[in-house]
Amino acid sequence: MTRIENFKRALTEKRAVKVIAGINNFDSDSVKKVVASANQAGATAIDICADADIIKMTREMTDLPIFVSSVKPQELANAVELGADAIELGNFDALYAKGQSFSAQEVLDLTKQTLSLINKEDVFFCVTIPGSIDINEQISLARELESLGIDLIQTEGHFTNEEPSNGVRGLIERAELTLSNTMELVRNIDIPVMTATGINPTTAPLAFASGASAIGCGSCINKLSSEIGMIAVIKSLMEIAERNTSKVVELV
Repeated sequence: MTRIENFKRALTEKRAVKVIAGINNFDSDSVKKVVASANQAGATAIDICADADIIKMTREMTDLPIFVSSVKPQELANAVELGADAIELGNFDALYAKGQSFSAQEVLDLTKQTLSLINKEDVFFCVTIPGSIDINEQISLARELESLGIDLIQTEGHFTNEEPSNGVRGLIERAELTLSNTMELVRNIDIPVMTATGINPTTAPLAFASGASAIGCGSCINKLSSEIGMIAVIKSLMEIAERNTSKVVELV
């Protein structure tokens, strides 16, 4: 079974955990630490930036499926040539703090441009739906992406300067929008949905309860200073995902 087939199986079983090093994380030492931790903890996949050297380094470090994220079609096409198992148009959430924003039409146009540069049969293609656009636009965009043969939709919240509440309430506030977006999209499309933004061991069960087939987790991991801490968090997320699989099996 190929690397991406393993990921697809985890999607089907609603237990996929993608560890996100960061679309703007070009620090090889930082990425190396995240990749090593994801590998050690048995994550389902790793998501990295579209830098050729980092892609090569990551491939040498792990046999985990590698997602390469960018908002530039040519970079995504190059990533396919460099051996990425999956490409992702996104993650936009990391770019909002820099003042960038993306409309539904822009995402659709970027997706079509990327498809024109690749052989779709060669790579798994995930697209992030901007969390900042109206939910009706999100649903319409997701349906159009599904019609184009996109394999996976990733939801997100959006950047805010507001300070969240303390404790568990703050963690849930951070994830509230992406969770509601997940619920809406799961009801309206047939392809799998991955929930990202504010997903951590506290909110991951809520993501799966919202219908997600996968979770994308970044800041709760890469903000940590030690690999031991990163491994512990990823293992916790994997345990939550495995428990979700058990619940799905019981329902079937």
